[in-house]
Amino acid sequence: MTAPTDIAPEPAAERAEDDASPQLVWADDGSPRSGRFGDVYFSKDDGLAETRAVFLQGCGLPEAWSGARAGRSAFTVAELGFGTGLNIVALLDLWRRTRPEDGRLKVFSIEGFPLTREEAARALAAWPELAETAAGVLEVWPAGTPGFHRLDLPQWGATIDLAVGDARWALEQWSGPADAWFLDGFSPALNPGMWSPEILALVAARSAPGARLATFTVAGAVRRGLAEHGFAVEKKPGHGRKRERLEARMAGDAAAAGRPRHVAVIGAGIAGAAAARALLAEGARVTVVEAEGSGAGASGFPASLVTPRLDAGDALIAGFHAQALERAGALYRALPDAVVAEGVLQLEQAPRDATRFDKIAAQPLWPEGAMRRLAPAACSERLGEPTTRGGLMMAQALAVRSSAVLEPWLKGAERIAARVGRLEPTARGWRVLAEDGALLIEVDAVALAAGWGSAALAPELSLSPVAGQADWVEGVAAPPPAAWGGYVAPTGQGLLYGATHDRGMETPQPSDAATARNRATLAAVLPRLAETAETAPRGGRRTAVRATTPDRLPLCGERRPGMFVLTGLGSRGFCVAPLLGEHLAALILGRASPLPAEAARRLAPGRQTAQPAPAADV
Repeated sequence: MTAPTDIAPEPAAERAEDDASPQLVWADDGSPRSGRFGDVYFSKDDGLAETRAVFLQGCGLPEAWSGARAGRSAFTVAELGFGTGLNIVALLDLWRRTRPEDGRLKVFSIEGFPLTREEAARALAAWPELAETAAGVLEVWPAGTPGFHRLDLPQWGATIDLAVGDARWALEQWSGPADAWFLDGFSPALNPGMWSPEILALVAARSAPGARLATFTVAGAVRRGLAEHGFAVEKKPGHGRKRERLEARMAGDAAAAGRPRHVAVIGAGIAGAAAARALLAEGARVTVVEAEGSGAGASGFPASLVTPRLDAGDALIAGFHAQALERAGALYRALPDAVVAEGVLQLEQAPRDATRFDKIAAQPLWPEGAMRRLAPAACSERLGEPTTRGGLMMAQALAVRSSAVLEPWLKGAERIAARVGRLEPTARGWRVLAEDGALLIEVDAVALAAGWGSAALAPELSLSPVAGQADWVEGVAAPPPAAWGGYVAPTGQGLLYGATHDRGMETPQPSDAATARNRATLAAVLPRLAETAETAPRGGRRTAVRATTPDRLPLCGERRPGMFVLTGLGSRGFCVAPLLGEHLAALILGRASPLPAEAARRLAPGRQTAQPAPAADV
């Protein structure tokens, strides 16, 4: 089979990538230098020793996480200037050797001009003693696309949130706070924007009481800026040929360790499972309350598509979905047998889609090759039968097996099989009551993640029901996943197709009429496959109700003190829930969120949702 013929990418995408290049220059000794800033990434004499002396020792590590702060479940290090990753690899190497029992390391770093994985590997190869740790970081090295990227290192109890973009923007978007800071941008003389008064003010605002800060520079403007914002600044002997360096400490004392929070998660679909997984990963005690078991609602079909909302006009929401898709893919691929197929073809539905898809493919939000325009001939080849429609090949999108996601993510949570009738605040938390008024549990906080069932428990959320039926057959060789208004997805044993879309219906029942509608939708695009499906052994059919919002955006955040919601996911649940579950867990536990603040505000449950739904999304 020949490769599909692609439509040429927009030159704008290539220009955006070039603008973010660090313009590396490699010295004869193998050390990298930024051609953009004319400065080195690390000392060619002994960069690792310098990192350990200036940043690790300068921030009092490992004593800061194993001494006075012992008993705290998480320690957060923030950095300006990710560069080659050397500082963070050295930090992780130290963490691996001195990590407190059950401790979790949180890292937030910023890079405006990210290196590729290959460039970073070449630079880090200079330190063979870090090879194992460097390999772990390189394995999860992110694409250099703008925005926040979360990198998991669960084998070491560590998470890295890397912000690719302007330092001021990144600090404004990060929720903090940090227990330690590595200020390691290029020198103030060559990159003054990284050391501006505005940046130093944001560093101070994102610092925990008693936070430590270290940097190689002793520039007067940096010393004064830190002092003006609450840091006690002290010069220290420098490393190697540098005479001096800075250490600083924020006023105040580190918070004492508290008991783990007990959180009730209402619902065991993809939203509830994602919230439970994230909370458990952060050390919370979790009780899941669900009447019928995992996947009883809209998350229980044999397969689900993991696709982003395609938005050519709203850069913030497009960026959120790009981040969500990247995060979902990383988490699903880590689960055995969860991913059924990679890559989903979105077919054009209307004449305007050709122009829209061109714009979306050119957005700098996507890694190279992640969004490719396909001509009708290439779409036909992929689908296995003729079509006159062009399409957008979403290489990062997936089809996943729902059952392989939900139960693994709920493992470790306590379970209560009951239907919730009411949530009631108390002086110390929340009570979860059954339909008959019986007390089910008392907890510190509650996460409402029950899909359309959330509407009865929080009617002020302005949720609307959309009912749908999907059908599946067995023993059919399914094509790769595709969507066009309808959709088709492999299940591993056959083919899932659908789905009907009935607004306002709250109690749908499976019907032959809905099956006929699904077959007609399939036949309109893939008539040969529709004929095969009609005679194949029926696997089943199922109805469910999705919860939607007026603006088609999820609701995620704190609705009342101690009451948090994750609902209104519509048809994007398997794409957005993994990231939003982590955002919700961060809010509940007072940790730094992986979600930029502006996106968090757009998705917060207190927002105005009365505006009409936008038409320009798929």
